[in-house]
This record gives sequence, structure tokens and C-alpha cells, in this order.
Amino acid sequence: MKILVCISKTPDTTAKIAFTQNNTKFASEGVQWILNPYDEWYALVRAIELKEKDPSSVVHLVTVGAADMEPIIRKALAIGGDEAIRVNADSHDPFYIASQIAEIARQGAYDLIFTGKETIDYNGSAIGGMVAELLDLPYISLATKFDLSGTTATVIRETEGGEETDEVSLPLVVSCQKGVAEQRIPNMKGIMGARTKPLKVVEPAAAETLTTIVSFELPPAKAGVKLIPADNPAELIRLLHEEARVF
Repeated sequence: MKILVCISKTPDTTAKIAFTQNNTKFASEGVQWILNPYDEWYALVRAIELKEKDPSSVVHLVTVGAADMEPIIRKALAIGGDEAIRVNADSHDPFYIASQIAEIARQGAYDLIFTGKETIDYNGSAIGGMVAELLDLPYISLATKFDLSGTTATVIRETEGGEETDEVSLPLVVSCQKGVAEQRIPNMKGIMGARTKPLKVVEPAAAETLTTIVSFELPPAKAGVKLIPADNPAELIRLLHEEARVF
């Protein structure tokens, strides 16, 4: 079985966020970049677990990005990916990125494509569904459990107020979230081995860019804390009603 895992880089959650060029570009100077946690902890690790059950399986990684993606890719290889493909393009348009991933998947004839449910910077959650549509494959989002028996997958996904169990035949695209797998830390053997694992760089296929970023905006600064005496619940109720507007 051939598994393709989509990976991306995101700023570390502790990074200081700022924008340049009239708030149209993220200021990346000095930012620590990490492998997107949903891609790493859930999509990639579940793919590795499937390979451990079936050693004949292969796990390939795909990302769309510039050369500075290499440390992120090597970490994913250290965790357990067999080889990686980097599409040499720098875009934040979901359709363009999905088009590149779909082209790689089409050429590789993969049985299973895993994505994280979203990246922790843009939170768009759009790539998986677009890839599935471009490949005319079934798509299951927000998976919290994934099991495979032959060529039939059983997937439990989160729904509003509950969960849903789906059964579907491969090939298939699945977006993964917490519950599918548990985070792994690369060991020394994996880190050393990742240095020599194949990393193929390909030029992007022709694809449209459908969206552009008009501007970024930081959330408003947090207001100061107001302390209300315990013997004055009426004032607390007034503030909740008139200022916080919680009811």
C-alpha cells in the first residue's frame, strides 16, 4: 500500500506575530518554524502505524514550499516517512496548494492520502477536501479513529455533538485530528537515517491561484481584569450583561 502524507510548516505557537507591507505579509524574521502539529502528531504517525502493521507499505511525504522547508521535511522523515517530495512553490492559496498535491498523488497512484485537519496558522481546513475533489476520491474529515482491513477503511469522525462511523473503500483522502494517533518523538536512529532518505524537488504544475491575502489583523488587546467584591453580585451581573454581553 502506498500512503501519501501532506505536511506543512507553521510558526511555533510561542512566536510573536507581526505583519509587514501594510499588513499584507506575515513577518517571518526571527520566527521559529515547526512541522504543523496536526500533520505530524496525527496524519504522519497514523500512516507510520499502518506501515508497522504492514511492512510492505510505503509512506511518502509531500509539501508545497520553498527550500527553507528542508528542516521540517527531515524531521518528518526522522519520525518515520520513507521519502519526501517538495513542490518548489511558495503560495498561501489553498486551491493552488491542493492542485500541486493532487498532481503528485495522481502521478504516484497512492492508495491513501492523509492530511492534518488544518494548519495552526491559517486554520483553513480546506486542503483535504480540495485534493479529494481534484482526484475524484471519497473524503472523510475530522477523523478521530482510522482502521484498515484489506482495502476497506473504517473511520470515526467528529460531528456536531457526537461522532459518525464511516466505512469506505480505498483509495481515499482523510483529514486527521486528535485521537487518530499519539505524538512521537524522533529517536537518534531516525534522525541519522533521515539525512540520507530521498527528498525529491519538483517544479509546480500549472494551476490557478484563486485567492490573495488583502490584509492581516491582530486581535484586540486583552482588557484589564475587573475585580468585583464578593458581596456585590448585582454589579457582576450588570457587567456581564452590559459589557461582556454574555446573556
